[in-house]
Amino acid sequence: MSGVRSGAWRRDLVVAGDDAAVEVLSMGAGPGVVVIPGNNRRAHHYEALARGLAGAQTVHVIERRGRGASTAQGSSYGVGTEVDDVVAVMEHTGSQVVFGHSYGGLIALHVGLRRPLDALIAYEPGVSLDGSFDASWLDTFTRLVGDGKQVAAMTTFLKGTDLLPFHAAPLLWAISLLMLRGPGGRETRDLMPLTPAEIGEIVRLDSDGSRYAGIASRTLMLGGERSPAYLTGVLPRLAGIMPNAEYAILPGLDHNAPDENAADTIAQQIRQYLVRGERHGYGVAHDVGVARSTANPLPT
Repeated sequence: MSGVRSGAWRRDLVVAGDDAAVEVLSMGAGPGVVVIPGNNRRAHHYEALARGLAGAQTVHVIERRGRGASTAQGSSYGVGTEVDDVVAVMEHTGSQVVFGHSYGGLIALHVGLRRPLDALIAYEPGVSLDGSFDASWLDTFTRLVGDGKQVAAMTTFLKGTDLLPFHAAPLLWAISLLMLRGPGGRETRDLMPLTPAEIGEIVRLDSDGSRYAGIASRTLMLGGERSPAYLTGVLPRLAGIMPNAEYAILPGLDHNAPDENAADTIAQQIRQYLVRGERHGYGVAHDVGVARSTANPLPT
């Protein structure tokens, strides 16, 4: 494992079980928290979140498959591949807490199925229950990316995922053009070919949710009041299925709260949840066996 510093980050490489390289950006001091980015995200997008946690935790943000110095997705890619990488980072750093955002939240839940954790926290995990995630746009998106029609592909993605508060095609096209040609555009273009395999995993893992009853670890699922219903509607269902889970819908927040719009708020929610666990003496897979739900931020 290397240890080259870059600014506040410590950039390291971890070797996963299949000899894959996993790049990790770390900062802070204290018990470890592994952060799993979402689709179209890189580790650096979570710098503000990491800074919000770094006073009490060591935060390890993974560059997922196909990003940075990490190994490419490959033909056998799946959520299990990502879980292998997360587990490798956890074992190397001694971390027992995982936070996942969006598609990273789906990975986090499957980490919880693989092994016990001190705490599992996910913000709007990319879980499809009984067809709740509509990926009917994916074939068109994949074809457009393959044809090099990136602006049209991004417009299709934004319309299909309903992540913006408007739907007019000319406006979505203009935003897509800005995303792909403005600051950070090259990175956005580089990430687009990774989307089909990742969204494909959400579709492949669609179920009635009963598999998630196998997650015994303390679990907190967060969502934003301004996010699409298909992202937040699964949270109460999951909390009812999982034996030790709770959820909260945070007022005024949207899907990009952890990485763009409200990182401090999400960091506070994570800190409070971890402190509550410490106060109650919760350890690995502490089994309360009661799901709790709330429409408001969690109390301290």
